[in-house]
Amino acid sequence: MAHPLQLGFQDATSPIMEELLHFHDHTLMIMFLISTMVLYIISLMLSTKLTYTNTMDAQEVETVWTILPAIILILIALPSLRILYMMDEVNNPLLTIKTMGHQWYWSYEYTDYEDLNFDSYMIPTSDLEPGQFRLLEVDNRTVLPMEMPIRMLISSEDVIHSWAIPSLGIKTDAIPGRLNQTTLTSSRPGLYYGQCSEICGSNHSFMPIVLEFIPLKHFEDWSTLML
Repeated sequence: MAHPLQLGFQDATSPIMEELLHFHDHTLMIMFLISTMVLYIISLMLSTKLTYTNTMDAQEVETVWTILPAIILILIALPSLRILYMMDEVNNPLLTIKTMGHQWYWSYEYTDYEDLNFDSYMIPTSDLEPGQFRLLEVDNRTVLPMEMPIRMLISSEDVIHSWAIPSLGIKTDAIPGRLNQTTLTSSRPGLYYGQCSEICGSNHSFMPIVLEFIPLKHFEDWSTLML
């Protein structure tokens, strides 16, 4: 999860988020090079009176400053489209969970099990135990198996919400009457926190999301206990 004064992204825990971080660094380096070059040219224009008038109508210069931006845009667009299609792809999910947004809590249903569903409410500040995070802890965590493709079906029963887990690189809108789907995979166990990322009313800030990824054997024991 995020730390105080943190400027960068959260640590990636899924292959998709790792790709997004690499793409961010790739794009940021291109922007840094462009900004450096523009700043250098501006500083030259302000610090010298020497001019070379023939460059003002040189065909070669016009060709370069037309083709070079197009090449830069292609270098940004190609990896962006690749990641975009990867995020929309769902390959043989081994578990499907339906998530419904409410004002102001989430409900989860494990559709592969006959009767495994629960509501997830934020724990009030007065009820927090030592070590728990304010505005982020819930009474029922969503327990999932790690290193397995999981499909999330996301919708809402009242207004538009948004189911977002930054460390997994997931942000999917929950829209009434519409069923959106996304896929997630965690490469390691742990607790991963998120929140509703769409303004949905007065208690929008009080509907957190907590995913607990555990090994498959422990997940089977948990599901048996819940049933």
